[in-house]
Amino acid sequence: MTVKFKKTIIFSLAAILIIVIIVSIIGIKYYLDFFKPNTKISAEKSFLLYIPTGSDFEQVMDSLKKNNILIDTASFRKSAEYKKYTNKIKAGRYEIADGMKNFDLINMLRAGRQKPVKLTFNNIRTKEQLASRISKIIEADSVSLLKILTNTEISAKYGFTYENFLCLFLPDTYEFYWNTDAEKFVERMANEYAKFWNEERLAKAREIELSKAEVSVLASIVQAEQSAHNAEKSIIAGLYINRLRKGMLLQSDPTLVFALGDFSRKRILNADKEIESPYNTYKYIGLPPGPITIPEISSIKAVLNFTQTDYLFMCAKEDFSGYHNFATNTRQHENNARKYQAALNKQRIWK
Repeated sequence: MTVKFKKTIIFSLAAILIIVIIVSIIGIKYYLDFFKPNTKISAEKSFLLYIPTGSDFEQVMDSLKKNNILIDTASFRKSAEYKKYTNKIKAGRYEIADGMKNFDLINMLRAGRQKPVKLTFNNIRTKEQLASRISKIIEADSVSLLKILTNTEISAKYGFTYENFLCLFLPDTYEFYWNTDAEKFVERMANEYAKFWNEERLAKAREIELSKAEVSVLASIVQAEQSAHNAEKSIIAGLYINRLRKGMLLQSDPTLVFALGDFSRKRILNADKEIESPYNTYKYIGLPPGPITIPEISSIKAVLNFTQTDYLFMCAKEDFSGYHNFATNTRQHENNARKYQAALNKQRIWK
């Protein structure tokens, strides 16, 4: 073997070795870029990343940098480019765990695997209040929500009027994706409403000759009259059904409070009973055109499963326990009312 040939072999082996080393270095770098832990979260061990609708990759990067989530931003960017995430941004709410690898983090973001939000609402009286409450939980803002809630074409689409559209919304706890818009929110609520009104409940509504919306409107009055003691709701519901069947004025003080728009009122005066409003049940027979609060499911069930009694009158108990004195005639009721009014006077509650 000649010297020249030996040198050729040595150079060839050296070149191969260099190539192997370079490839190994590239492979190791590639592996580390994708598979080494690259997130560092505080003591909570997870971070919720919100990506608003319409965001681009640079906005995602800015959010990750601002919150010091990434150990190595350059490797994340390279991995994102390699995985073609940079032009496949999906809005949402994502839970980033401590020690996540770029590979796993990018796959989660690119696939849109969100962490749902828990949405709960109750004690809502108006559309403005509902829009404000929901906008604090999902991406849809209060303006877009209110625009939907006050759109007569949309309320009609779901079988409601402008006044009773809030009957569609059943207070409960729901899971939503954070990036839900106003239309999708209402669509989901309509699905929940349809599931709630099964054949058994529809049959009960027919028995008392009320539509679904009317059941909810009556339930809203029951709810406003009794929000502390659920056991009494069915008795109150039965009382109002008695009055409806007799063609009597409902004479519900909470409907006046709603008409007045002053929800801090604790006492109704005779002058208040003269307010001109379709919600004034001291003036107009029957149910008001819409709910005076969004009734809880327990209140709707109380109407559908009302307690049969001869009661026609009710008045809050003078001990301020939240319970009521019930009566079958005017004389009993006036006696109960005097006791309650005396208690209000003693507490110096004038309105």
